[in-house]
Amino acid sequence: MTETADTIAPMDVLLRTLDLEKLEENLFRGLSPQVGWQRVFGGQVIGQALVAAQRTVDEGRYVHSLHAYFMRPGDPSVPIIYEVDRIRDGSSFATRNVIAIQHGKAIFSMSASFQYDEDGFEHQIPLPKVKMPEELLGENEIKEKFLANAPEAIRRYWERPRPIEIRPVSLTHYFSRDKLDPSQNVWVKAVGTVPNERHIQAAVLAYLSDMTLLDTALYAHGTSVFDRNLQVASLDHSMWFHRPCRMDDWLLYTQDSPSASGARGMTRGSLFDRSGALIASVAQEGLIRKKATE
Repeated sequence: MTETADTIAPMDVLLRTLDLEKLEENLFRGLSPQVGWQRVFGGQVIGQALVAAQRTVDEGRYVHSLHAYFMRPGDPSVPIIYEVDRIRDGSSFATRNVIAIQHGKAIFSMSASFQYDEDGFEHQIPLPKVKMPEELLGENEIKEKFLANAPEAIRRYWERPRPIEIRPVSLTHYFSRDKLDPSQNVWVKAVGTVPNERHIQAAVLAYLSDMTLLDTALYAHGTSVFDRNLQVASLDHSMWFHRPCRMDDWLLYTQDSPSASGARGMTRGSLFDRSGALIASVAQEGLIRKKATE
């Protein structure tokens, strides 16, 4: 039987998706899982671009930040070509630029910086006081309790097998049209085994960092990314990797949206491990435009 995205585990699909083919020095090719999406998930492009950049730096240098722009929707039916520019290799830091190309045009660009591990000052914000993931409904329980009467778009979102399990601390925004505070806390966890290798773990973390984030900018307006009257898309994405993180346990993704204006919503996120260590910080601005109506 031919393997497809429907016949192998979602995490295995993700790991294969992140395992780029090297075409030439500084040139890589990535594929997209064929799951019926109209465009490539932004987190996939971030993760693949990071893998491409990582494969051009010394093994002992690890990503500490990335800054990316989404310029065109990705086409999941054709490969994505990643071209890496080796901007600089210093004694401590290395800088790479990555361009993702489809149909002869750039769809995405990213700058990333890598560093050898060093000792230094340490401080961080504390882990928020929220319910632990074991106290929350799991995805199967959410499906059983809520999906039967949920809108079709929400049902499809929750029923699709994914490599990352999501346990929101609150489910109110999925079923309410009330204007809520633009903040949320979500526990996330890899479904399946992620190799104990820091470059792969960083790519998976980058992949999941694009999940649920832009939703937060819509809570204050009583709507969600499932609203068909909205045009919603990530415009840019920045991420700072503070500490190494194994991907074998739950991570808390705390998110807030300080502003929405000009058909754009700004969101911020912090990723903590269960012990309270701040693993990464994220910032993103996205398009949240009302579609024209006749």
